[in-house]
Amino acid sequence: MPLSKKLVLAASIGAALTLPMVASADTEVVMLGTGTPVPNGERAGSGVAIIHDGEAYIFDIGAGVTQRAIQAYEQYELEALYPTNINYVFITHLHSDHILDFPELLGTYWWRRDSPINLFGPSGTEDMAEGSYKLLAQDTETRLKDKSPVTNPAAAKANVIEFDSPSVVFENNGMRIEAFSVTHGDWKSAYGYKVTTPDKTIVISGDTSMNKNVAKQAKDADILIHEAISHAGWKDLSDKWQAYHQYAHTLTTELSEIATEADPDLLVLTHVLHYGASIEGVADEVRKGYDGKVVLADDLDIFK
Repeated sequence: MPLSKKLVLAASIGAALTLPMVASADTEVVMLGTGTPVPNGERAGSGVAIIHDGEAYIFDIGAGVTQRAIQAYEQYELEALYPTNINYVFITHLHSDHILDFPELLGTYWWRRDSPINLFGPSGTEDMAEGSYKLLAQDTETRLKDKSPVTNPAAAKANVIEFDSPSVVFENNGMRIEAFSVTHGDWKSAYGYKVTTPDKTIVISGDTSMNKNVAKQAKDADILIHEAISHAGWKDLSDKWQAYHQYAHTLTTELSEIATEADPDLLVLTHVLHYGASIEGVADEVRKGYDGKVVLADDLDIFK
């Protein structure tokens, strides 16, 4: 979307900012990746950064998210999003478009890190991380053996914290992060996150079919970040593909119901499957059944 349109959008909803900015004491949301498994050069894989008190908390890290973090650091002067400053990553589930950039983040300047990345995720996250270590093994071994200075050898691996049920997975420095169960196809361990700071409540749906638990968690939230399927595009699919996608994701018509029940100050659409329909029309589809503020997110959008 052209910058001029972005600014009009920002004025209309009072939330989205796309101009360069310095670090703020207020909680900020930076969309690092708004795409799906469908390749799209303008949209990285899933990734959301929540910045609070100068610290970035990353939720999902699909392909391209690390480069988007670097872009946000350079364009918006957000020091927290420089790769070596990213200390916390939270995974909703282990589909490829939510994890493929973990090796990228892990391997980027790891030798200049003060401490390992703290990686939170459902059962299986440790195995995913171990695969990343194997991928980077020769790089790691060589850098440890040669004469280049390594700040902390332990930073070549992550500190992995797995969970297997809904729970508060992090609470520190005014930041509370709660994982809650969602329904995503046959995944037994798929989660959304509710993030509470002194000035914001933000809910991230993760990938989910229509789920009343999301509405419950997001009740009166400041920002609800939710995936969506274009109903217009979905209805033209074969019966088999309609059944598959509705089993795993949320139709715009269903999301209208969720948002009406939750009543967030702002609904942000991401991970939008639109098939043959226009992605620009997806927000309008939601608005047909929901009269709150809705925005279709692009990579590098900022919400406050």
